[in-house]
Amino acid sequence: MRRSIDYLLFQVLAFAWLLRNVRATDTVVVCTDPPLLSVMSSIAIRLKGALMVNWIMDLFPETAIELGFFRKRARWLAPWLTQARNWSLRSPGMVVCPTNKMAEFLFTQGLAKDRVSILHHWSDGEEIYPVLPQDNSLRKAWGLQDVFVVGYSGNFGRAHEFGTMLAAAKHLEHRQDIRFLLIGGGHQHAAVKTIVQDLGLQNVIFKPLQPVEKLAESLSVADVHLVSLLPELEHCIIPSKFYGILAAGRPTIFVGDPDGEVPRVLRAKECGSNVEIGEIDKLSGMIEKLCDDPDTTTAMGDAARRLLCADYSREKAADAWAVLIAELQTVEPSRPPIAQGISS
Repeated sequence: MRRSIDYLLFQVLAFAWLLRNVRATDTVVVCTDPPLLSVMSSIAIRLKGALMVNWIMDLFPETAIELGFFRKRARWLAPWLTQARNWSLRSPGMVVCPTNKMAEFLFTQGLAKDRVSILHHWSDGEEIYPVLPQDNSLRKAWGLQDVFVVGYSGNFGRAHEFGTMLAAAKHLEHRQDIRFLLIGGGHQHAAVKTIVQDLGLQNVIFKPLQPVEKLAESLSVADVHLVSLLPELEHCIIPSKFYGILAAGRPTIFVGDPDGEVPRVLRAKECGSNVEIGEIDKLSGMIEKLCDDPDTTTAMGDAARRLLCADYSREKAADAWAVLIAELQTVEPSRPPIAQGISS
């Protein structure tokens, strides 16, 4: 309840700020956190005659619907929220999303193809970069110098699946040279910790999220990273941790829909592999193969870093955004404010 109140208060304050500060010549980029920020923002931006770029990172309310937040008494609310969101997406301007599947879903919501642009997420290759094991202070501090490290780093959120990973850790208990390193926190963190304790897993290590200045070392501790996403959320979310892993020059094993955005990239660029949820033997085998074949692991990591520099760097993303906004301002000139008395 407290979070809902905070979200509502932020929406009201943002609406007031936009009314005071936006000019008809402006292009306003609105993100999707807090949820449905685009609705209140769209009203203010339309009133001021400005352009709006809806930058969708997570689809709401679809994510909440898939995760079961609108069951029983609140079920009636979901269609209303969807209609309000779709209305805001039709504001003068553009909708930006990070994946093809998300764009395809938006087309089913009535958005024209020329109003949706796919701009991928990115990572800063200067902030996050490969750190060799012998140079990694965290690897030394955590006692992981002489083992193969399977990493999970980031949010333990509702959208992610951990059972397959934990079952693989149980399956690989006999491998004294393999450790699972789980860094981060979130909704499922306590539950994952409880399962590890109940299973008596001695090969799983938990560490807190590291500060930004330690990200390069933190992501480089692992020899291979695991990324998961529930298949029903493929059109709603892209795991942003994937881009940091690319920057760190580490391969990824994706757990989820084999036709998802991340596994398709992994296969095409040979920087990782994928398994479906529940494929415990397959995941265990992949981990053992990478542990026993360091040349393949290194080659995949090198391919990951090259992919980051070629397609998902901060510089490439900034250039793409600059082009989009410049073209938008050319094609969609600013319009006079709708309401009398609301001038630029």
